[in-house]
Amino acid sequence: MAESSGEKTEQPTGKKLEDARKEGNVPQSKEVTIAITMVVSFYAFKFLYSLISSQVTEVMTDQLHRIGTMERLKSNDLQDMFIWLGIKYGIAAFPLLLIVGFAGSVITLAQTKLLVNFKSLKPKFDRMNPLQGIKRLFSLKGFIEVLKSVLKIALLICIIYICIAGQLSNLPKLIDSSIEDVAVFTGNVISDIINKVLIAFAAVAVGDYMYQRFQYFKNLRMTKQEVKEEYKNIEGDPQIKGRIKQKQREISQRRMMADVPTADVVIKNPTHFAVALKYDRENANAPVVVAKGQDNIAFKIIKIAEENEVAVVENVPLARALYASVEVGMEIPKEFYNPVAEILAHIYSKDESESA
Repeated sequence: MAESSGEKTEQPTGKKLEDARKEGNVPQSKEVTIAITMVVSFYAFKFLYSLISSQVTEVMTDQLHRIGTMERLKSNDLQDMFIWLGIKYGIAAFPLLLIVGFAGSVITLAQTKLLVNFKSLKPKFDRMNPLQGIKRLFSLKGFIEVLKSVLKIALLICIIYICIAGQLSNLPKLIDSSIEDVAVFTGNVISDIINKVLIAFAAVAVGDYMYQRFQYFKNLRMTKQEVKEEYKNIEGDPQIKGRIKQKQREISQRRMMADVPTADVVIKNPTHFAVALKYDRENANAPVVVAKGQDNIAFKIIKIAEENEVAVVENVPLARALYASVEVGMEIPKEFYNPVAEILAHIYSKDESESA
């Protein structure tokens, strides 16, 4: 069965991909950004934990001391306290937020290959349509997004269960342990859970990135007719290009024919090939081919030469060799110097005898 011309079976062309990129449409996975941001957040927090905890402890100590010196706590005091705590906690968390924000920006730019496009920020009012929202919810893309969310929740629950279940035998030992030991044990369990969650989410991110790239190129696929039309737009219509080349050949031939009367000699074979040579002793080192042709063009060159009293000499091997070896406007190679010199010498001597 013949393939339908409207079926999108062709991979997107370079121009199609470039146009999509200009519109801000590039393959990227939100899961990759989320996973790497989580990894950076966790390890940045571990690195900055001492600094953040000391600042938080200092803030809480100062605030509790301040409250202890008050005789009566007023509403304005509570408001000032919350504002002050918010500022102090923001300052303490700022390095962590800066690192996480920088990591998210770098990952996004890496996926989009440094694309900065503001077209995607323009409001799209069709997305405000409730019917369109429902369609997107029940589309394949919506189903995949729900599936990813369910998968991540399931992985999170399984990892938490496995990690806690593996430590159940150690729980009775905590009864006689100090608060510091319990805190260390709890921290190790939480750290183990987070590490496993990060690994699981990274695997989900890799799978999602591959799926997003596949879906991206699938959505940009083109029909055979679209590929042909794009090729025409880039390269030009073959028929138009053919006509342009034909016009260029005709112009070149007319220019070449106009130079035939200035030639010193036309070497022919006898009508299949014709090469017109001109020797300007002051400006050229050797004779120059001002015109050449085969069959009909050769006949025209010979006719114009005869009409303008340009010498026409029949030399079969030389005519063929010059036609094949030298382009119009080029000087003849050294291997042709002797035979061409003999012909020109004979013509010049003949002209001198006739003028005498």
